[in-house]
Amino acid sequence: MSILSDKHILLGITGSIAAYKSAELASKLTQAGALVDVILTDAAKNFITPLTFQSVTSRRAYVDADLWGAEAHVLHVNLGKRADLLVIAPCTANTIAKLANGISDNLLTITALAAACPLLIAPAMDGGMFDAPATQENLARLKNRGATVIGPAQGHLASGLVGAGRMIEPSEILGHIRIALGLGGKLAGRKIIVTAGGTQEVLDPVRVITNHSSGRQGYALAQAALDAGAEVCLITAPTGLTSPIGARVIKVNSAEEMLDAVLSESADALIMAAAAADFRPKSIAKDKIKKRDGIPQIELEAAPDILKTVSSLNVGKSRYRAVVGFAAESQDLLENAREKLKSKNLDFIAANDISSSDAGFAVETNRVTLLFENGTKESLPLMSKSEAAEKIIEHVSRLLE
Repeated sequence: MSILSDKHILLGITGSIAAYKSAELASKLTQAGALVDVILTDAAKNFITPLTFQSVTSRRAYVDADLWGAEAHVLHVNLGKRADLLVIAPCTANTIAKLANGISDNLLTITALAAACPLLIAPAMDGGMFDAPATQENLARLKNRGATVIGPAQGHLASGLVGAGRMIEPSEILGHIRIALGLGGKLAGRKIIVTAGGTQEVLDPVRVITNHSSGRQGYALAQAALDAGAEVCLITAPTGLTSPIGARVIKVNSAEEMLDAVLSESADALIMAAAAADFRPKSIAKDKIKKRDGIPQIELEAAPDILKTVSSLNVGKSRYRAVVGFAAESQDLLENAREKLKSKNLDFIAANDISSSDAGFAVETNRVTLLFENGTKESLPLMSKSEAAEKIIEHVSRLLE
């Protein structure tokens, strides 16, 4: 995750049973390339040890005693000033109250006062504590100062009660961290539509005609656009993937539904990564087609051509300032991609050979060639679909400059 590479993340841990989840969060951040400094309150040490965090971050974890240690009174200043983001997860009602009222009686809260970076809070508490007027007033005060509050989730709490108070999962927090770091990025203020997945064309009440698209490349593009600060609308066929945190998701099934969704939105750029059907059954059987009735004769017709329709409506860049397509081919890759680039009036197209075992559908990597409207091309080596997405988003941002 290049957005996290070499970023200084200050992770505060307070006294909640949810602290065990924060070890996973620290690990995920470190694996993504972030430099994670952890501060535990005295209460947090009752649930998890500093050694746990030192083990997953390979960096020192700080506790209150360090405030008066070898680094003396400047420790909180150094930690706060070098941080790109302060994340407190879990954040108890007590720490929320301290932050809201400027109380700085431990290393974490005094560092929060010294920090000049954005603040992200993931509340965790039991009973009716989250809904209590005092907690809500404190959270409102923090939000008014620019803090981001994520969660909590509804669910079973440590007391056995059910309600709002569970800290959201580390993977969700990670998504919000990426959004916070992406603010002000090269696509800030831009809206990007990304389509993903393989559409499903109904044959009867049980069966559909579809393809092997996993949706991974489209979802990676949506995440890369979010990392660049864009507002993202993800129009997706069924994939089974988890949508990127921060994307507005429109779920569709057929190519016609996808076309309708695309036409209902306006944006600066459209990235058509979905494998939309070229053909669909001419008629849909009312009842399940039975094997005992013999092999059915299925007549196909052309499905709506989404890019062709967009092209006809985008004369003079009136609808989108940039339109990007994909060409998944099993033969004559560049020839077919160039024809599609021209016929669909695209700014550029990403061509990939789906016959390759390490690229294309249902794998984590891709090898694409970018063909541009001006006749130039860029061949990308084998890389993760996330890396390929970042390359494509870089080109989209240049088109929108």
